[in-house]
Amino acid sequence: MQKYLVILAVLLAVFSCNDDPVETIYFDFTGNHGVYVLSEGNFMYGNSSLSFYDPADKRVYNQVFQARNGAPLGDVAQSMTIWNNMGFVVVNNSGKIYVIDSKTAEFKGSISGLSSPRYVHIINKQKAYVTDLYGRKITIFNPETFEITGKIPVNNSNSQFQQHPTEQMVPWKNLLFVNCWSYDNKILVVDTNTDQLVDSIEVFKQPNSMVLDKYNKLWVLTDGGFEGSAYGYEQPGLLKIDAETREIERSFRFAVGERPLKLTINPSGDSIFYLNRHVWRMSVNDKRLPEQPFILSENASVYGGFYSLGIDPATSEIYVGDAIDHRQNGIVRRYSSSGKFIHEFKVGISPGYFAFKPE
Repeated sequence: MQKYLVILAVLLAVFSCNDDPVETIYFDFTGNHGVYVLSEGNFMYGNSSLSFYDPADKRVYNQVFQARNGAPLGDVAQSMTIWNNMGFVVVNNSGKIYVIDSKTAEFKGSISGLSSPRYVHIINKQKAYVTDLYGRKITIFNPETFEITGKIPVNNSNSQFQQHPTEQMVPWKNLLFVNCWSYDNKILVVDTNTDQLVDSIEVFKQPNSMVLDKYNKLWVLTDGGFEGSAYGYEQPGLLKIDAETREIERSFRFAVGERPLKLTINPSGDSIFYLNRHVWRMSVNDKRLPEQPFILSENASVYGGFYSLGIDPATSEIYVGDAIDHRQNGIVRRYSSSGKFIHEFKVGISPGYFAFKPE
C-alpha cells in the first residue's frame, strides 16, 4: 500500500498545475478523438495503468485512472470497451471490470465476482457479455446498472484441459463468435437472442484472435501452442471461415516457432493485419501469406518485436505497442495507413490494448 501512495504522490506532483500533491486531476477529453492505451503491468504487481493519447496535438496523458480517481487500476489490465460514453476496463487478475466516464476517466462503478475476465461485448442497453479465461462461462450483465444478470455455461466436461476458456467476441447478425484460446481449438457460436451456445467450429490449436471482413468471412489466427505442452504443439495458422455456413474456406500455416497474434482489420474490412515480431498486412483476397513485413520492429531480435496492435476506425492510422523488456515503461508508435511513421510516446509497462474514443 505504501508503494502505491508514493507512486500516486509522484504522479499528482507531475500532472497537477499547483503544488498540492493530493489534488485529484480532473481530465476532460470531451470532443477529443483519441485512444486509450491499457498497459498490463506485471502479473501480481498491481501496476497496470491507463493512458489517453490525443492525436491532434500529439499529447499523452499517463496514469489517468489513478490520477483522476486516487486509486491504482489493478492487476493486469486486459481490455477496454467504449460504449455510450462509458469505458468498461477489464482488469484480468483482479477479477473486475471498472466502468469509467470515457470523457473524464471518472470512476462510475464496477462489476466484480468474476474469475478471470477478458473482453466485454455490449449487446444492447440491457445486456452485455464478458468472457473469462478460467470461469468456463460467459457472464451476462446490464451495462447501465452494472448488475450481473446471468451466465452462458460453456464448459467441456469431456476434456482433461478444463475447456472452454473464452476470449474475443465477434458479432454477426444475431450470433456471436467466441474464440477459445488456452489449451483449446474451438470457436463457439452463441445466439445473443436466447443466450444459448448453439454451435462450435473446430480450428487449429489455440485461436488467439479473430476479425470479420467486409464479405462476412471470419478470420481466425492461431498460435499452435508451445513446445512441451500436454495439449500438443503445431504450426501456427490463419483460417478464413464463412460466417453463414461456418465452413473453413481457406487455411494458411506459419513455420513452427513463429508466434503470430493480435489479428486486426482496417475500417473498410478489406485488409487484415497481425503481429509476428513485426506488423504484417494481407488483403482478404490474397491466397498466400505476405512475404515481407509491412512495418518493421527495431527490437525484434532483442526483445521479440511488437507486443500490441490497433487500427483507428476513424482514420485507419495504425498504433503499435512495444513492451521492450516488460520491466520498463513501454512505447507506442503511431503510423499512417500506408505505414509511414508519425509519432511515438511512452506509456506504462507492457502496453497491450487500444480502445479508440470517438469525438
